[in-house]
Amino acid sequence: MPNLPDVVLWSIPAFVLLTVVEMVSYRLHPDEDAAGYEAKDAATSIGMGLGSLFFDLMWKIPIVAIYTAVYELTPLRVPVLWWTIPLMLLAQDFFYYWSHRGHHVIRILWACHVVHHSSRRFNLSTALRQPWTGATSWPFYLPMIALGVHPAALAFCSSANLVYQFWIHTERIDRLPRPFEYVLNTPSHHRVHHASQGGYLDRNFGGILILWDRMFGSWVGETDKPVFGLTKNIETYNPLRVATHEYAAIARDLRAATSWRERAGRVFRGPGWQPGATPGPAAGKAAGPAAPEPAA
Repeated sequence: MPNLPDVVLWSIPAFVLLTVVEMVSYRLHPDEDAAGYEAKDAATSIGMGLGSLFFDLMWKIPIVAIYTAVYELTPLRVPVLWWTIPLMLLAQDFFYYWSHRGHHVIRILWACHVVHHSSRRFNLSTALRQPWTGATSWPFYLPMIALGVHPAALAFCSSANLVYQFWIHTERIDRLPRPFEYVLNTPSHHRVHHASQGGYLDRNFGGILILWDRMFGSWVGETDKPVFGLTKNIETYNPLRVATHEYAAIARDLRAATSWRERAGRVFRGPGWQPGATPGPAAGKAAGPAAPEPAA
């Protein structure tokens, strides 16, 4: 087994320190154009993050079992060397893009990911607002395991991707120099991703690189000020409800459905899908079936 560090665990002190620094910065230099911090919202985000650490331990047991089985069956092996790690990071980031995009356009996957978009604030504590049902991404990375990447190496790459995305959850950093903005996911790109209006919906899915969005037509630059949250926001700070509200909405829709076609649509179509509706250009930020339009 490759001896790779747990980058998330090692990064926790930095997460705490940077979040406190950002909080203090809003106290010392308020910004009327930024959403800033709100105590209940930040507490909910931190609580969701702590809960995700616990639940992820449970989800990892069956996922590691599946990955290990596939790894043992494939004859291919990718050694963990100084030059293969960047290639594995690149591959993981590519599959992360498609996983992230899928979690915006398939409602049962969105029910997991919606947690991360449920805050109407955008600050470093928002990065900690993670789902408790995070067992929905593993199929997207099976090709890496089948090509001989060790499950521990994939876990390292996924953790590095997650740690990178922490710092882009802020309004305190404006645009970076153009070469960085063209290649990397930045706070400006990610503010667009968390916005709930119009042309910002279902955009900028990249993890570390924004190049995938440029390649596959999902990139949009930041122009209008983003309005953060969902197209239909939830009015709760209860972590359990934040974690499960979209699953509850799916269950209600399934009970009310009148055909198996509608039931399948309620689960596997976009979050704003309605029977007989013409699909729109975006499908992901809707918090429930009553959203007025397909959204991201």
